[in-house]
Amino acid sequence: MNALDTVLYTGKTHTSGGREGRSRSDDGQLDIALSPPGSGRPGTNPEQLFAAGWSACFEGAIKIAARQLRIAVPKELAIDAEIDLGTIGDGYQLQARLDVSLPGLAPEQAQALVDQAHRTCPYSKATRGNIDVQIRLV
Repeated sequence: MNALDTVLYTGKTHTSGGREGRSRSDDGQLDIALSPPGSGRPGTNPEQLFAAGWSACFEGAIKIAARQLRIAVPKELAIDAEIDLGTIGDGYQLQARLDVSLPGLAPEQAQALVDQAHRTCPYSKATRGNIDVQIRLV
């Protein structure tokens, strides 16, 4: 693994209590209760946070790809992300689906943007080869 040439940003949080606790960022912009998936208790869970982070990052990667490929991104660009928590053997594992909506673009243009974004998005890079990922145009 190579170290970064330049650190552009460091997100810092303090979490206590695990899936039944609380996470706070050092700048105060994030302050959330955590709760186990399906518990019905107030708060979110790591899978939802991961889905939100990846979809936001992936949308940014699409916009960068669009500038590079000189393709206008539709204002209605949207990504629905799903992160599954499950078991494999006797351990836990994640899998993911990203449904990307690029209305009004020709299918080949939309696919080119998604392919480029998946190559460059840091979340995609981090998960590549580690979990099952499906990225679909919808």
